[in-house]
Amino acid sequence: MDFEIVYLIAIGAVAGWLGSLLFKGKGSGLIINVVLGVLGAVVGNWLFDKLNISLGTGALLSSIIKASIGAFVVLWIWSFFGGGRRRS
Repeated sequence: MDFEIVYLIAIGAVAGWLGSLLFKGKGSGLIINVVLGVLGAVVGNWLFDKLNISLGTGALLSSIIKASIGAFVVLWIWSFFGGGRRRS
């Protein structure tokens, strides 16, 4: 197994969990946290690049911070469009 995939999953899990904690006060489960973290990493990297923000921390910490903020943004956008709301 490629180590980069393991690294991506681990960062995604941590970032998704942190993003969920920031947004709704609890995690969303391992699979959802990984997916949320990976999406968050894409959104976070894009957002930080567009805003021309550079984190002067180590690569691991920088990745987790960007992905967590991105996961929060993904959750916020999802909730804005009614995601996760049960329909009757």
